[in-house]
Amino acid sequence: MPTFTAPDGTQLAYHATGEGEPLLCLPGGPMRASAYLGDLGGLARHRRLIRLDLRGTGDSGIPADPATYRCDRQVGDVEALRAHLGLERVDLLAHSAGGDLALLYAAGYPRRVRSLTLVTGRARALGVDFTEEHRREAAALRKAEPWFETAHEAYERVWAGSGSDADWDAIAPFFYGRWDEAAQAHAATDVEQTNEEAAELYASSGAFRPAEARAVVAAWDARVLLLVGALDSGPLPRVAAAIAELFPRVELTVQPDAGHFPWLDDPDGFSGTVADFLDRGK
Repeated sequence: MPTFTAPDGTQLAYHATGEGEPLLCLPGGPMRASAYLGDLGGLARHRRLIRLDLRGTGDSGIPADPATYRCDRQVGDVEALRAHLGLERVDLLAHSAGGDLALLYAAGYPRRVRSLTLVTGRARALGVDFTEEHRREAAALRKAEPWFETAHEAYERVWAGSGSDADWDAIAPFFYGRWDEAAQAHAATDVEQTNEEAAELYASSGAFRPAEARAVVAAWDARVLLLVGALDSGPLPRVAAAIAELFPRVELTVQPDAGHFPWLDDPDGFSGTVADFLDRGK
């Protein structure tokens, strides 16, 4: 397992799988170990995936200062990994809350990013967030599912701020296009892979300066792919379209029948879409 040293001395780990040009992969959660990304639906057949375990997660070390869990303070970790790998420019992929970290890195080091792939990515760094209204809109699409009634009742308690751990478990089906054995096994690893303390601090006050980040990406020459699930609430396809308008060179793909983890719902379709985007940038 390869490691490198972050600017503050924390030892960080990454996992490399596959062949071809490297693709740096930032996990979401927030602050979930990168193992849940797997091989991203077979994308490792096309690219060498470099999955970073963010500080305090997976095989990475715990920092001396918990304040460094804040998203903007992890930008230096990504830059240290780029330098460790000896790459002049990087192709960067980020999932979910990892999108915020990727956007902050791109804003801070715009000349180091060749392409950015946001997979159901958050964009709080650009001033766009997901709301309860968005969650309700996506949840309504699943009314025909056999699990809907129980899961929706749990969602109501979560929205009301009274959700128990059991309620959080019960709403998991909303985040997958198919609530099959593979999805259930994937969801079951969430708690053990997530650093809850770090997750609470990830988007804490001061992490984002949207106006500054928007100004940088508006002048960007890097290619951007936004890939979202048609059934996902974070972001809804229409919200992703609004995010896409902030980039000069962007492609938006809405994967049919997919949730928040689209590589599980249609592995070949997902990996093919991302690989094609990356290959066209060579």
